[in-house]
Amino acid sequence: MITLQNFISPEQQVCTEQALYFHAQGPVGFSQTEGRYLMGRGVRLSFNTYFNLFNLSKWNTGCQLDGLFAEISGAGQAEIRVIHTQQGQSCEVVHCELTQLQADSPYVIDLSEFSGAKIGGLLYVEVLALDDKVSLTRARFATNTVPETLPQLAVSITTFKREAEVRRTVERFEAFLPEFEFGEQVQVQVVDNGNSAEIQASKQVTPIINPNYGGAGGFARGLLEAEKSGASHCLFMDDDASFHMENIVRAYIFLALAKDRKAAVSGAMINNTHKWAMWENGAHFDGSCHPLFCGTDLRDPDQVVNMELISARQSPANLYGGWWFFAFAIDQVKHHPFPFFVRGDDISFSLMNDFSITTLNGVVSFQDDFSAKESPQTLYLDLRNHLIHHLVVDRLQRSAFGTAKIALRFIARSLLRFHYDSAEAQLLAWQDMMRGPEFFDENIDMAARRAQIKALTTTEVWQDIDPNTVKQRHKYTRRSGHRRHRLGIYSLNGHLLPLSAQRWDRIILEIGERGQLHRAFGAAQITYLNTAQTQGYTVTQSKRRFFSICWRMTKTLVQFLRGHDPLKATYRQGYNRMTSKSYWQKKLYKSEDLAEL
Repeated sequence: MITLQNFISPEQQVCTEQALYFHAQGPVGFSQTEGRYLMGRGVRLSFNTYFNLFNLSKWNTGCQLDGLFAEISGAGQAEIRVIHTQQGQSCEVVHCELTQLQADSPYVIDLSEFSGAKIGGLLYVEVLALDDKVSLTRARFATNTVPETLPQLAVSITTFKREAEVRRTVERFEAFLPEFEFGEQVQVQVVDNGNSAEIQASKQVTPIINPNYGGAGGFARGLLEAEKSGASHCLFMDDDASFHMENIVRAYIFLALAKDRKAAVSGAMINNTHKWAMWENGAHFDGSCHPLFCGTDLRDPDQVVNMELISARQSPANLYGGWWFFAFAIDQVKHHPFPFFVRGDDISFSLMNDFSITTLNGVVSFQDDFSAKESPQTLYLDLRNHLIHHLVVDRLQRSAFGTAKIALRFIARSLLRFHYDSAEAQLLAWQDMMRGPEFFDENIDMAARRAQIKALTTTEVWQDIDPNTVKQRHKYTRRSGHRRHRLGIYSLNGHLLPLSAQRWDRIILEIGERGQLHRAFGAAQITYLNTAQTQGYTVTQSKRRFFSICWRMTKTLVQFLRGHDPLKATYRQGYNRMTSKSYWQKKLYKSEDLAEL
Protein backbone atom coordinates (compact mmCIF):
# COMPACT_ATOMS: atom_id res chain seq x y z
CA MET A 1 0.00 0.00 0.00
CA ILE A 2 0.98 3.61 -0.55
CA THR A 3 1.46 5.86 2.45
CA LEU A 4 -0.81 8.90 2.60
CA GLN A 5 0.58 10.13 5.87
CA ASN A 6 2.83 8.70 8.53
CA PHE A 7 2.27 9.51 12.17
CA ILE A 8 4.81 12.14 13.19
CA SER A 9 6.60 12.28 16.53
CA PRO A 10 8.31 15.24 18.23
CA GLU A 11 11.71 16.01 16.73
CA GLN A 12 14.44 17.87 18.58
CA GLN A 13 15.51 20.13 15.70
CA VAL A 14 11.96 20.93 14.62
CA CYS A 15 9.40 20.94 17.45
CA THR A 16 9.04 19.20 20.80
CA GLU A 17 5.58 20.47 21.81
CA GLN A 18 4.16 17.02 22.55
CA ALA A 19 0.51 18.12 22.46
CA LEU A 20 0.88 18.85 18.75
CA TYR A 21 1.63 15.15 18.18
CA PHE A 22 -0.26 13.14 20.83
CA HIS A 23 -2.44 13.43 23.91
CA ALA A 24 -1.94 10.98 26.76
CA GLN A 25 -4.16 9.91 29.63
CA GLY A 26 -1.71 8.44 32.07
CA PRO A 27 2.10 8.27 32.05
CA VAL A 28 3.71 7.74 28.66
CA GLY A 29 7.38 7.39 27.90
CA PHE A 30 8.64 8.67 24.57
CA SER A 31 12.03 8.20 22.92
CA GLN A 32 12.89 10.95 20.45
CA THR A 33 15.82 9.00 19.03
CA GLU A 34 13.68 5.93 18.28
CA GLY A 35 10.29 7.61 17.81
CA ARG A 36 8.86 4.98 20.17
CA TYR A 37 6.09 5.33 22.75
CA LEU A 38 6.04 3.19 25.92
CA MET A 39 2.76 2.86 27.83
CA GLY A 40 1.70 1.13 31.02
CA ARG A 41 -1.56 -0.70 31.62
CA GLY A 42 -4.59 1.59 31.41
CA VAL A 43 -2.81 4.40 29.55
CA ARG A 44 -4.65 5.87 26.57
CA LEU A 45 -2.81 7.57 23.72
CA SER A 46 -4.86 9.77 21.35
CA PHE A 47 -3.68 11.12 18.01
CA ASN A 48 -6.43 13.73 17.54
CA THR A 49 -3.68 16.26 16.95
CA TYR A 50 -2.54 18.75 14.33
CA PHE A 51 0.20 16.48 13.05
CA ASN A 52 -1.57 13.13 13.20
CA LEU A 53 -5.29 13.31 12.53
CA PHE A 54 -6.47 12.47 9.01
CA ASN A 55 -8.60 15.02 7.15
CA LEU A 56 -11.06 12.90 5.21
CA SER A 57 -12.72 15.92 3.64
CA LYS A 58 -9.55 17.22 1.99
CA TRP A 59 -8.25 13.85 0.82
CA ASN A 60 -11.61 12.64 -0.51
CA THR A 61 -12.33 15.94 -2.23
CA GLY A 62 -8.88 16.43 -3.68
CA CYS A 63 -7.74 12.89 -4.44
CA GLN A 64 -8.96 9.65 -5.94
CA LEU A 65 -8.89 7.16 -3.06
CA ASP A 66 -10.22 3.70 -3.87
CA GLY A 67 -9.22 2.34 -0.49
CA LEU A 68 -8.18 3.64 2.93
CA PHE A 69 -6.38 1.83 5.74
CA ALA A 70 -4.78 2.57 9.09
CA GLU A 71 -1.74 0.60 10.20
CA ILE A 72 -0.25 0.46 13.70
CA SER A 73 2.99 -1.28 14.63
CA GLY A 74 4.17 -2.00 18.15
CA ALA A 75 4.18 -4.66 20.83
CA GLY A 76 1.73 -5.71 23.54
CA GLN A 77 -1.98 -6.20 24.10
CA ALA A 78 -3.99 -3.09 23.23
CA GLU A 79 -7.40 -1.78 22.31
CA ILE A 80 -7.31 0.14 19.02
CA ARG A 81 -9.99 2.65 18.21
CA VAL A 82 -10.60 4.79 15.15
CA ILE A 83 -12.85 7.78 15.74
CA HIS A 84 -14.74 9.82 13.15
CA THR A 85 -15.67 13.42 13.92
CA GLN A 86 -17.80 15.73 11.77
CA GLN A 87 -18.96 19.31 12.04
CA GLY A 88 -21.80 19.72 14.53
CA GLN A 89 -22.05 16.01 15.33
CA SER A 90 -20.95 13.74 18.12
CA CYS A 91 -17.76 11.76 17.61
CA GLU A 92 -18.38 8.20 16.47
CA VAL A 93 -16.19 5.18 17.16
CA VAL A 94 -16.02 3.45 13.78
CA HIS A 95 -13.54 0.75 14.81
CA CYS A 96 -12.77 -0.81 18.19
CA GLU A 97 -10.85 -4.07 18.54
CA LEU A 98 -8.47 -5.85 20.90
CA THR A 99 -5.21 -6.95 19.31
CA GLN A 100 -1.73 -8.17 20.09
CA LEU A 101 0.53 -5.62 18.46
CA GLN A 102 3.62 -6.92 16.71
CA ALA A 103 6.44 -4.75 15.41
CA ASP A 104 7.11 -6.93 12.36
CA SER A 105 3.44 -7.38 11.41
CA PRO A 106 1.38 -4.16 11.46
CA TYR A 107 -2.19 -4.23 12.70
CA VAL A 108 -4.27 -3.18 9.67
CA ILE A 109 -7.69 -1.51 9.86
CA ASP A 110 -9.78 -1.35 6.69
CA LEU A 111 -11.42 2.09 6.48
CA SER A 112 -12.29 1.89 2.80
CA GLU A 113 -15.93 2.71 3.50
CA PHE A 114 -14.68 6.24 4.15
CA SER A 115 -12.84 6.59 0.84
CA GLY A 116 -14.11 7.50 -2.59
CA ALA A 117 -17.35 8.71 -1.07
CA LYS A 118 -18.81 12.03 -0.06
CA ILE A 119 -17.96 11.38 3.55
CA GLY A 120 -16.15 14.27 5.18
CA GLY A 121 -14.85 15.00 8.62
CA LEU A 122 -11.74 13.77 10.36
CA LEU A 123 -10.38 10.40 11.48
CA TYR A 124 -7.99 9.75 14.31
CA VAL A 125 -6.59 6.77 16.20
CA GLU A 126 -6.61 6.00 19.92
CA VAL A 127 -4.61 3.23 21.61
CA LEU A 128 -5.41 1.85 25.10
CA ALA A 129 -2.69 -0.27 26.73
CA LEU A 130 -3.97 -3.54 28.20
CA ASP A 131 -0.56 -4.96 29.17
CA ASP A 132 1.89 -3.64 31.71
CA LYS A 133 4.20 -2.73 28.85
CA VAL A 134 2.86 -1.69 25.45
CA SER A 135 4.97 0.08 22.83
CA LEU A 136 4.09 1.87 19.60
CA THR A 137 6.78 2.17 16.96
CA ARG A 138 5.03 3.24 13.76
CA ALA A 139 1.62 4.13 12.36
CA ARG A 140 0.26 5.47 9.12
CA PHE A 141 -2.80 6.04 6.94
CA ALA A 142 -2.45 4.33 3.57
CA THR A 143 -4.28 3.50 0.36
CA ASN A 144 -4.05 0.78 -2.25
CA THR A 145 -4.79 3.31 -4.99
CA VAL A 146 -2.01 3.35 -7.58
CA PRO A 147 -1.24 6.75 -9.19
CA GLU A 148 -1.68 6.79 -12.96
CA THR A 149 1.69 8.52 -13.25
CA LEU A 150 4.30 9.34 -10.66
CA PRO A 151 5.12 13.04 -10.42
CA GLN A 152 8.70 14.06 -11.04
CA LEU A 153 9.14 16.59 -8.25
CA ALA A 154 11.81 19.27 -8.23
CA VAL A 155 12.33 20.75 -4.76
CA SER A 156 13.69 24.24 -5.35
CA ILE A 157 15.34 25.96 -2.40
CA THR A 158 16.45 29.57 -2.84
CA THR A 159 19.20 30.67 -0.47
CA PHE A 160 21.19 33.81 0.21
CA LYS A 161 24.00 33.87 2.76
CA ARG A 162 22.45 31.24 5.02
CA GLU A 163 25.11 28.66 4.45
CA ALA A 164 24.70 26.60 7.62
CA GLU A 165 20.91 26.43 7.38
CA VAL A 166 20.73 25.36 3.74
CA ARG A 167 23.52 22.79 4.15
CA ARG A 168 21.62 21.26 7.07
CA THR A 169 18.46 21.09 4.97
CA VAL A 170 20.31 19.42 2.11
CA GLU A 171 21.84 16.88 4.51
CA ARG A 172 18.38 16.01 5.77
CA PHE A 173 17.14 15.50 2.22
CA GLU A 174 20.14 13.28 1.43
CA ALA A 175 19.27 11.10 4.42
CA PHE A 176 15.52 11.09 3.75
CA LEU A 177 15.19 10.44 0.03
CA PRO A 178 16.74 6.93 -0.04
CA GLU A 179 14.16 5.85 2.57
CA PHE A 180 11.18 7.53 0.88
CA GLU A 181 9.20 5.12 -1.30
CA PHE A 182 9.10 7.69 -4.11
CA GLY A 183 12.50 9.18 -3.40
CA GLU A 184 13.81 8.44 -6.87
CA GLN A 185 11.18 10.78 -8.32
CA VAL A 186 12.45 13.73 -6.26
CA GLN A 187 15.33 16.03 -7.14
CA VAL A 188 16.61 18.89 -4.97
CA GLN A 189 17.80 22.16 -6.50
CA VAL A 190 19.64 24.74 -4.39
CA VAL A 191 19.52 28.11 -6.12
CA ASP A 192 22.39 30.02 -4.51
CA ASN A 193 21.85 33.76 -4.91
CA GLY A 194 24.89 34.52 -2.78
CA ASN A 195 27.33 32.07 -4.38
CA SER A 196 28.43 31.03 -0.90
CA ALA A 197 26.54 27.87 0.11
CA GLU A 198 29.10 25.49 -1.44
CA ILE A 199 26.56 22.69 -1.86
CA GLN A 200 28.10 19.58 -3.37
CA ALA A 201 26.36 18.06 -6.35
CA SER A 202 25.11 14.51 -5.93
CA LYS A 203 22.72 12.04 -7.54
CA GLN A 204 19.69 13.96 -6.29
CA VAL A 205 21.05 17.41 -5.38
CA THR A 206 21.97 20.10 -7.91
CA PRO A 207 23.54 23.41 -6.83
CA ILE A 208 22.81 26.38 -9.09
CA ILE A 209 24.69 29.69 -8.89
CA ASN A 210 22.32 32.57 -9.57
CA PRO A 211 22.48 36.39 -9.66
CA ASN A 212 21.00 37.97 -6.54
CA TYR A 213 17.62 39.06 -7.83
CA GLY A 214 16.03 38.18 -4.51
CA GLY A 215 13.55 35.44 -3.82
CA ALA A 216 11.64 36.25 -7.00
CA GLY A 217 14.73 35.72 -9.13
CA GLY A 218 15.75 32.64 -7.19
CA PHE A 219 12.40 30.90 -7.51
CA ALA A 220 12.06 32.01 -11.14
CA ARG A 221 15.39 30.28 -11.80
CA GLY A 222 14.24 27.23 -9.87
CA LEU A 223 11.08 26.99 -11.95
CA LEU A 224 13.04 27.28 -15.20
CA GLU A 225 15.53 24.63 -14.09
CA ALA A 226 12.77 22.31 -12.93
CA GLU A 227 11.03 22.48 -16.29
CA LYS A 228 14.34 22.07 -18.14
CA SER A 229 15.09 18.92 -16.12
CA GLY A 230 11.79 17.30 -17.14
CA ALA A 231 10.10 17.66 -13.75
CA SER A 232 6.30 17.63 -13.77
CA HIS A 233 5.92 19.38 -10.41
CA CYS A 234 7.88 21.94 -8.45
CA LEU A 235 8.07 22.66 -4.73
CA PHE A 236 9.30 26.07 -3.59
CA MET A 237 10.95 26.14 -0.17
CA ASP A 238 12.77 28.73 1.94
CA ASP A 239 16.30 28.14 3.16
CA ASP A 240 15.65 29.16 6.78
CA ALA A 241 12.64 26.98 7.57
CA SER A 242 12.74 23.91 9.77
CA PHE A 243 10.22 21.18 9.00
CA HIS A 244 9.46 17.48 9.29
CA MET A 245 10.40 15.51 6.18
CA GLU A 246 6.88 14.14 6.37
CA ASN A 247 5.95 17.39 4.59
CA ILE A 248 7.37 15.86 1.43
CA VAL A 249 5.53 12.55 1.88
CA ARG A 250 2.10 14.13 2.26
CA ALA A 251 2.51 16.78 -0.42
CA TYR A 252 3.96 14.34 -2.95
CA ILE A 253 1.26 11.70 -2.67
CA PHE A 254 -1.52 14.31 -2.57
CA LEU A 255 -0.30 15.69 -5.89
CA ALA A 256 0.19 12.18 -7.27
CA LEU A 257 -3.42 11.22 -6.52
CA ALA A 258 -4.97 14.63 -7.20
CA LYS A 259 -8.12 14.62 -9.32
CA ASP A 260 -7.38 18.12 -10.61
CA ARG A 261 -4.16 19.05 -12.36
CA LYS A 262 -4.52 22.52 -10.85
CA ALA A 263 -4.01 21.10 -7.36
CA ALA A 264 -1.36 22.83 -5.27
CA VAL A 265 -0.27 22.22 -1.68
CA SER A 266 0.49 25.19 0.52
CA GLY A 267 2.34 24.63 3.76
CA ALA A 268 1.28 26.34 6.97
CA MET A 269 3.67 28.43 9.04
CA ILE A 270 4.36 28.43 12.77
CA ASN A 271 6.81 30.88 14.29
CA ASN A 272 9.64 29.69 16.49
CA THR A 273 8.69 31.97 19.38
CA HIS A 274 5.53 30.01 20.20
CA LYS A 275 5.59 26.66 18.45
CA TRP A 276 2.18 25.75 19.77
CA ALA A 277 0.40 28.59 17.96
CA MET A 278 -0.58 28.66 14.30
CA TRP A 279 0.69 31.75 12.51
CA GLU A 280 -0.77 31.12 9.06
CA ASN A 281 -2.68 28.12 7.72
CA GLY A 282 -3.07 29.64 4.29
CA ALA A 283 -3.90 33.32 3.76
CA HIS A 284 -6.02 35.52 1.56
CA PHE A 285 -5.28 38.94 0.13
CA ASP A 286 -7.56 41.96 -0.22
CA GLY A 287 -5.97 45.30 0.57
CA SER A 288 -3.61 43.51 2.89
CA CYS A 289 -2.56 39.99 3.86
CA HIS A 290 -4.95 38.10 6.10
CA PRO A 291 -3.45 34.95 7.62
CA LEU A 292 -6.00 32.22 8.28
CA PHE A 293 -6.40 30.68 11.74
CA CYS A 294 -3.65 32.89 13.19
CA GLY A 295 -3.34 32.27 16.93
CA THR A 296 -5.05 28.85 16.94
CA ASP A 297 -3.73 26.92 19.94
CA LEU A 298 -2.55 23.68 18.38
CA ARG A 299 -2.32 22.03 21.80
CA ASP A 300 -6.11 22.19 22.11
CA PRO A 301 -7.83 19.32 20.24
CA ASP A 302 -11.09 21.25 19.91
CA GLN A 303 -9.36 24.21 18.24
CA VAL A 304 -7.43 21.90 15.92
CA VAL A 305 -10.55 19.99 14.90
CA ASN A 306 -12.44 23.22 14.30
CA MET A 307 -9.61 24.62 12.15
CA GLU A 308 -9.40 21.49 10.03
CA LEU A 309 -13.14 21.17 9.52
CA ILE A 310 -13.51 24.84 8.54
CA SER A 311 -10.47 24.87 6.26
CA ALA A 312 -11.83 21.80 4.44
CA ARG A 313 -15.19 23.33 3.56
CA GLN A 314 -14.29 27.00 3.11
CA SER A 315 -11.78 28.33 0.60
CA PRO A 316 -11.70 32.12 0.75
CA ALA A 317 -11.40 34.21 -2.38
CA ASN A 318 -7.86 35.29 -3.22
CA LEU A 319 -6.30 32.42 -1.29
CA TYR A 320 -2.53 32.27 -1.69
CA GLY A 321 0.34 30.12 -0.47
CA GLY A 322 3.63 31.26 1.03
CA TRP A 323 6.83 30.14 -0.64
CA TRP A 324 8.24 28.65 2.54
CA PHE A 325 6.40 25.56 1.16
CA PHE A 326 4.37 25.64 -2.04
CA ALA A 327 4.03 22.68 -4.44
CA PHE A 328 2.31 22.76 -7.83
CA ALA A 329 2.20 21.29 -11.34
CA ILE A 330 4.54 23.15 -13.69
CA ASP A 331 2.24 22.94 -16.70
CA GLN A 332 -0.36 24.99 -14.80
CA VAL A 333 1.93 28.02 -14.59
CA LYS A 334 0.76 30.85 -16.82
CA HIS A 335 2.72 33.59 -15.07
CA HIS A 336 6.22 33.22 -13.70
CA PRO A 337 7.21 35.35 -10.67
CA PHE A 338 7.12 39.14 -10.98
CA PRO A 339 10.53 40.74 -10.17
CA PHE A 340 9.52 42.14 -6.78
CA PHE A 341 12.96 41.06 -5.42
CA VAL A 342 11.26 39.76 -2.25
CA ARG A 343 7.87 40.20 -0.58
CA GLY A 344 4.70 39.74 -2.59
CA ASP A 345 6.07 37.44 -5.26
CA ASP A 346 4.31 34.45 -3.73
CA ILE A 347 1.03 36.36 -3.43
CA SER A 348 0.97 37.38 -7.09
CA PHE A 349 2.07 33.90 -8.19
CA SER A 350 -0.98 32.37 -6.49
CA LEU A 351 -3.41 35.08 -7.58
CA MET A 352 -2.32 35.19 -11.22
CA ASN A 353 -2.15 31.40 -11.73
CA ASP A 354 -5.31 29.34 -11.50
CA PHE A 355 -4.25 26.91 -8.78
CA SER A 356 -6.59 24.93 -6.56
CA ILE A 357 -4.77 25.40 -3.27
CA THR A 358 -5.05 22.97 -0.35
CA THR A 359 -3.48 23.02 3.09
CA LEU A 360 -2.80 19.66 4.77
CA ASN A 361 -2.54 19.27 8.52
CA GLY A 362 1.04 18.69 9.59
CA VAL A 363 2.51 20.17 6.41
CA VAL A 364 4.09 23.18 8.06
CA SER A 365 7.32 25.13 8.32
CA PHE A 366 8.69 26.62 11.53
CA GLN A 367 10.21 30.06 10.98
CA ASP A 368 11.38 33.06 12.93
CA ASP A 369 8.62 35.44 13.97
CA PHE A 370 7.61 37.66 11.04
CA SER A 371 7.25 40.61 13.41
CA ALA A 372 10.96 40.29 14.20
CA LYS A 373 11.77 40.70 10.50
CA GLU A 374 9.87 43.97 10.09
CA SER A 375 12.10 46.89 9.10
CA PRO A 376 11.98 49.95 6.82
CA GLN A 377 13.38 47.68 4.11
CA THR A 378 10.65 45.04 4.38
CA LEU A 379 7.91 47.65 4.72
CA TYR A 380 9.15 49.33 1.54
CA LEU A 381 8.91 46.02 -0.26
CA ASP A 382 5.50 45.18 1.23
CA LEU A 383 3.81 48.39 0.15
CA ARG A 384 5.01 48.12 -3.46
CA ASN A 385 3.47 44.71 -3.99
CA HIS A 386 0.25 45.55 -2.16
CA LEU A 387 -0.42 48.41 -4.55
CA ILE A 388 0.55 46.53 -7.69
CA HIS A 389 -1.71 43.57 -6.94
CA HIS A 390 -4.70 45.92 -7.02
CA LEU A 391 -3.64 47.24 -10.40
CA VAL A 392 -3.11 43.92 -12.17
CA VAL A 393 -5.53 41.41 -10.59
CA ASP A 394 -9.05 41.76 -12.01
CA ARG A 395 -10.90 40.67 -8.90
CA LEU A 396 -8.92 43.10 -6.73
CA GLN A 397 -9.80 46.19 -8.75
CA ARG A 398 -10.54 49.33 -6.76
CA SER A 399 -11.05 52.99 -7.51
CA ALA A 400 -7.98 55.22 -7.64
CA PHE A 401 -8.61 56.47 -4.11
CA GLY A 402 -9.50 52.96 -2.91
CA THR A 403 -6.05 51.80 -3.98
CA ALA A 404 -4.39 54.92 -2.58
CA LYS A 405 -5.93 54.21 0.81
CA ILE A 406 -3.69 51.15 1.08
CA ALA A 407 -0.60 53.36 0.93
CA LEU A 408 -2.14 55.93 3.27
CA ARG A 409 -2.95 53.23 5.81
CA PHE A 410 0.55 51.75 5.65
CA ILE A 411 2.26 55.10 6.13
CA ALA A 412 -0.16 56.28 8.83
CA ARG A 413 0.46 53.13 10.84
CA SER A 414 4.18 53.90 10.86
CA LEU A 415 3.73 57.59 11.63
CA LEU A 416 1.45 57.02 14.61
CA ARG A 417 4.02 54.64 16.10
CA PHE A 418 6.83 57.19 15.52
CA HIS A 419 8.47 54.90 12.97
CA TYR A 420 9.44 57.77 10.73
CA ASP A 421 12.24 55.80 9.05
CA SER A 422 9.66 53.23 7.98
CA ALA A 423 7.25 55.93 6.83
CA GLU A 424 10.00 57.49 4.69
CA ALA A 425 10.73 54.10 3.13
CA GLN A 426 7.03 53.47 2.48
CA LEU A 427 6.60 56.86 0.85
CA LEU A 428 9.57 56.04 -1.36
CA ALA A 429 7.93 52.70 -2.21
CA TRP A 430 4.76 54.46 -3.33
CA GLN A 431 6.71 56.88 -5.49
CA ASP A 432 8.85 54.10 -6.98
CA MET A 433 5.76 52.06 -7.82
CA MET A 434 4.40 55.06 -9.71
CA ARG A 435 7.43 54.97 -12.00
CA GLY A 436 5.85 51.96 -13.67
CA PRO A 437 6.92 48.34 -14.21
CA GLU A 438 10.14 49.38 -15.92
CA PHE A 439 11.43 50.54 -12.54
CA PHE A 440 11.36 46.90 -11.36
CA ASP A 441 13.18 45.76 -14.45
CA GLU A 442 15.85 48.44 -14.08
CA ASN A 443 16.24 47.75 -10.34
CA ILE A 444 15.86 44.00 -10.43
CA ASP A 445 18.70 43.50 -7.92
CA MET A 446 17.44 46.34 -5.68
CA ALA A 447 21.07 47.25 -4.88
CA ALA A 448 20.63 51.01 -5.15
CA ARG A 449 17.36 51.12 -3.22
CA ARG A 450 18.62 48.79 -0.50
CA ALA A 451 21.58 51.10 0.05
CA GLN A 452 19.34 54.17 0.08
CA ILE A 453 16.90 52.69 2.59
CA LYS A 454 19.75 51.55 4.80
CA ALA A 455 21.12 55.09 4.80
CA LEU A 456 17.80 56.67 5.81
CA THR A 457 17.31 54.17 8.64
CA THR A 458 18.74 56.10 11.57
CA THR A 459 16.55 55.29 14.58
CA GLU A 460 15.01 51.87 13.84
CA VAL A 461 18.31 50.08 14.27
CA TRP A 462 18.64 47.19 16.71
CA GLN A 463 21.37 47.75 19.30
CA ASP A 464 22.50 46.08 22.50
CA ILE A 465 20.44 47.38 25.39
CA ASP A 466 19.85 46.88 29.11
CA PRO A 467 16.09 47.29 29.73
CA ASN A 468 16.77 48.26 33.35
CA THR A 469 18.43 51.48 32.21
CA VAL A 470 15.40 52.67 30.24
CA LYS A 471 13.40 55.22 32.22
CA GLN A 472 9.64 54.74 31.99
CA ARG A 473 6.68 56.96 32.75
CA HIS A 474 3.08 55.70 32.73
CA LYS A 475 0.04 57.94 32.88
CA TYR A 476 -1.81 58.20 29.59
CA THR A 477 -0.98 54.59 28.62
CA ARG A 478 -2.79 53.40 31.75
CA ARG A 479 -6.11 54.79 30.62
CA SER A 480 -8.91 52.42 29.73
CA GLY A 481 -8.82 50.98 26.22
CA HIS A 482 -11.68 53.12 24.87
CA ARG A 483 -10.40 56.43 26.28
CA ARG A 484 -6.87 55.67 25.21
CA HIS A 485 -7.99 54.78 21.69
CA ARG A 486 -9.93 58.04 21.30
CA LEU A 487 -6.98 60.03 22.61
CA GLY A 488 -4.63 58.35 20.12
CA ILE A 489 -6.92 58.67 17.09
CA TYR A 490 -8.21 62.23 17.57
CA SER A 491 -4.80 63.68 18.41
CA LEU A 492 -2.93 61.51 15.86
CA ASN A 493 -1.13 60.07 18.86
CA GLY A 494 -0.10 63.45 20.19
CA HIS A 495 1.14 64.99 16.96
CA LEU A 496 -1.68 67.56 17.07
CA LEU A 497 -1.10 68.48 20.75
CA PRO A 498 1.61 71.07 21.50
CA LEU A 499 3.16 69.61 24.68
CA SER A 500 2.62 65.89 24.17
CA ALA A 501 6.28 65.22 23.33
CA GLN A 502 7.30 66.47 26.76
CA ARG A 503 4.38 65.25 28.88
CA TRP A 504 3.27 61.96 27.40
CA ASP A 505 4.57 58.58 28.52
CA ARG A 506 7.83 56.74 27.98
CA ILE A 507 7.23 53.02 27.72
CA ILE A 508 8.83 49.69 26.83
CA LEU A 509 7.11 47.24 24.47
CA GLU A 510 8.13 43.74 23.46
CA ILE A 511 8.62 42.84 19.82
CA GLY A 512 5.32 40.98 19.60
CA GLU A 513 3.55 44.25 20.45
CA ARG A 514 5.35 46.28 17.79
CA GLY A 515 2.63 45.87 15.20
CA GLN A 516 -0.21 46.73 17.63
CA LEU A 517 -0.99 50.37 16.99
CA HIS A 518 -3.10 50.89 20.10
CA ARG A 519 -0.13 49.95 22.29
CA ALA A 520 1.63 53.13 21.11
CA PHE A 521 -1.26 55.46 21.99
CA GLY A 522 -0.48 57.79 24.88
CA ALA A 523 3.28 57.46 24.59
CA ALA A 524 5.81 60.01 23.34
CA GLN A 525 8.76 57.63 23.49
CA ILE A 526 8.74 53.88 22.94
CA THR A 527 11.56 51.39 23.39
CA TYR A 528 11.04 48.09 21.58
CA LEU A 529 12.85 44.99 22.82
CA ASN A 530 13.59 41.74 21.00
CA THR A 531 12.36 38.41 22.33
CA ALA A 532 15.50 37.82 24.40
CA GLN A 533 15.37 41.44 25.64
CA THR A 534 19.03 41.88 24.79
CA GLN A 535 18.56 44.31 21.91
CA GLY A 536 16.23 47.16 21.19
CA TYR A 537 15.70 50.58 19.69
CA THR A 538 13.88 53.72 20.79
CA VAL A 539 11.53 55.89 18.74
CA THR A 540 10.42 59.35 19.86
CA GLN A 541 7.62 61.64 18.74
CA SER A 542 8.78 64.28 16.24
CA LYS A 543 6.21 66.74 14.96
CA ARG A 544 8.70 68.10 12.43
CA ARG A 545 9.21 64.70 10.76
CA PHE A 546 5.53 63.86 11.03
CA PHE A 547 4.28 66.93 9.15
CA SER A 548 7.14 66.82 6.64
CA ILE A 549 6.19 63.27 5.63
CA CYS A 550 2.47 64.12 5.64
CA TRP A 551 3.03 67.02 3.23
CA ARG A 552 5.04 64.87 0.82
CA MET A 553 2.49 62.10 1.16
CA THR A 554 -0.29 64.50 0.19
CA LYS A 555 1.56 65.58 -2.96
CA THR A 556 2.19 61.93 -3.86
CA LEU A 557 -1.50 61.18 -3.36
CA VAL A 558 -2.51 63.91 -5.81
CA GLN A 559 -0.03 62.63 -8.42
CA PHE A 560 -1.28 59.05 -7.97
CA LEU A 561 -4.95 59.98 -8.36
CA ARG A 562 -4.23 61.95 -11.52
CA GLY A 563 -2.18 59.20 -13.13
CA HIS A 564 -3.98 56.13 -11.84
CA ASP A 565 -5.71 54.93 -15.03
CA PRO A 566 -2.71 55.11 -17.39
CA LEU A 567 -0.50 53.66 -14.65
CA LYS A 568 -2.88 50.72 -14.29
CA ALA A 569 -2.83 50.07 -18.04
CA THR A 570 0.96 50.24 -18.09
CA TYR A 571 1.26 47.72 -15.25
CA ARG A 572 -1.13 45.27 -16.86
CA GLN A 573 0.91 45.25 -20.03
CA GLY A 574 4.24 45.19 -18.24
CA TYR A 575 3.17 42.50 -15.78
CA ASN A 576 2.39 40.05 -18.55
CA ARG A 577 5.74 40.67 -20.22
CA MET A 578 7.77 40.53 -16.99
CA THR A 579 6.17 37.30 -15.79
CA SER A 580 6.84 35.45 -19.01
CA LYS A 581 9.23 32.53 -19.28
CA SER A 582 11.28 34.35 -21.92
CA TYR A 583 11.74 37.40 -19.69
CA TRP A 584 13.41 35.36 -16.97
CA GLN A 585 15.44 33.32 -19.41
CA LYS A 586 16.99 36.51 -20.74
CA LYS A 587 17.66 37.76 -17.22
CA LEU A 588 19.11 34.57 -15.78
CA TYR A 589 20.94 32.80 -18.59
CA LYS A 590 23.98 33.81 -20.59
CA SER A 591 23.54 34.27 -24.33
CA GLU A 592 25.32 31.00 -25.13
CA ASP A 593 23.01 29.13 -22.74
CA LEU A 594 19.95 30.79 -24.27
CA ALA A 595 20.89 29.40 -27.66
CA GLU A 596 20.57 25.86 -26.26
CA LEU A 597 17.13 26.41 -24.71
